[in-house]
Amino acid sequence: MTTKRMLLAAALAAATSLTSPAFAQSVLRLDEVAVGELDPAKASDYADSILMFNVYDTLVLPRQGGPGHDPHLATAWEVDGSSYTFTLRDDVTFQSGNPLRAADVVYSLERMQAMGQGLSYLFSGVTAEAVSEHSVRFTLEEPYAPFVASLVRLPIVDQMLVEENATGDDPWAEAFLSANGAGTGAYMVSSHNPQSETVMAVNDGYFLPINDAAPDQVRLRYGLEAATVRTLLAQGEHDIASQWLPPEVIRALAADGAQLLTESGTGAFYVKLNTTRPPLDDVNCRRALSHAFDYGTAMQMIAITDEISQGSPATGAIPVGMFGANGPEMSLSRDMAAAEAAMEACPYAPEDWNLEITWIAEVPIEERFALLMQANFAELGISSSIETLPWALFTERVSTPENTPHISQIFVNAVTGDPDTLLYGMYHSSVPGTWQSPEYLDDAAVDAALEAGRVGATDAEREAAYGQLNARLMELAPTIYGFDRQSVFAASDRVRAPALSDPDMAFGLDGMGFSFRLMEMVE
Repeated sequence: MTTKRMLLAAALAAATSLTSPAFAQSVLRLDEVAVGELDPAKASDYADSILMFNVYDTLVLPRQGGPGHDPHLATAWEVDGSSYTFTLRDDVTFQSGNPLRAADVVYSLERMQAMGQGLSYLFSGVTAEAVSEHSVRFTLEEPYAPFVASLVRLPIVDQMLVEENATGDDPWAEAFLSANGAGTGAYMVSSHNPQSETVMAVNDGYFLPINDAAPDQVRLRYGLEAATVRTLLAQGEHDIASQWLPPEVIRALAADGAQLLTESGTGAFYVKLNTTRPPLDDVNCRRALSHAFDYGTAMQMIAITDEISQGSPATGAIPVGMFGANGPEMSLSRDMAAAEAAMEACPYAPEDWNLEITWIAEVPIEERFALLMQANFAELGISSSIETLPWALFTERVSTPENTPHISQIFVNAVTGDPDTLLYGMYHSSVPGTWQSPEYLDDAAVDAALEAGRVGATDAEREAAYGQLNARLMELAPTIYGFDRQSVFAASDRVRAPALSDPDMAFGLDGMGFSFRLMEMVE
């Protein structure tokens, strides 16, 4: 426990009257879209990741300021063929007070696999055994090049606490972990309402130092309207706005004195085309839409200032800088001649299309992209309608191909920092019908390239595999690749977030910049 926190605890314990304690608690207030999923085995999107990275810990963390991974709950690891043996720290306790053991790591893996939700597919064919109290061995059925990277999505849960709260009808204590924390993380859950707010308090028993200026309490709010966020920031009652604010609102907040924080992960803005529903079951019809999309106007729509934007031009299916990506000089642009040629080869008459274009209600910028697409496609004689879908309804709709809209808009990122977790969940035929994969693509060449990228023994082999994947996806056009994404957050001047403002401190993984233990509250 740091000096400030020891004094704070002593002051609170000693307070016997109505007078204020000597040290007031600092509070960080921020917002994200609903719904925040607290159970780490179900976590997959941005809000979930913020919760997971603060309430739970993993064996490794992305190296700050550069590529690679560093030990975290582990002290070191060894690789022997398809086996990975990790030595655990012996000074870590869960928030319950239970000690961290190798058995907890094994249990965490088996729980995630048994539940089969979230990012469990990353650990298909992986088994774990406790070699000793503080040593665990993973064995892979097949080679998986990004295995160490994948471990940033294996949060370790407190086996003893979880089993105490399990029942016959709920053997993995899902009800308990959807409302409570069971991790070793730097912050503990005080209360959780996935529709409104999660409140977290600093864990003074954390195994790593926590800055004295780190927030004592964090209030993560869900689903605030842009106007509400702007008002709260202006009144000093909010600290960090979500990345989903419209560009002009972020621009206005910056003009009012807000600082702009950025997080450049490994993701993009994708316009998903349902390849199972006519007319988009035909490749030429899809190519017509891809060529007609106005990429230049899209970039103008996401500009914040002359220096800061919410994205950079896409060059293909894979964001610039990742394995298999085209270079920045190959940015996509509108080509109406190619669009009209594709329409000539499309077997469906444009006047019969009537496309359903949807946008996520919690992400207002997507309405503008929907209107842009409607205008772009109208130039080809294509009629369309626009529908707003709340996130929860969208995820339900895309679970079956017949209910999935013709066109969906999604921001997707590589949740481990590796292209496998960006692309496999979107395009492999074995994982259709998730929020990431409303295309329902089923292509043998795509599957083969994704599988080759997973098992490539060298960077060169993986580069070649993803290069083939990129080319094949551009040929099939299951998606319109809008732009490579950068998250921009407007923040008050009372917070410092080095992992969101200093490239040498950045993790290069979406959501991890919100590691609250690294932030500072300035009064």
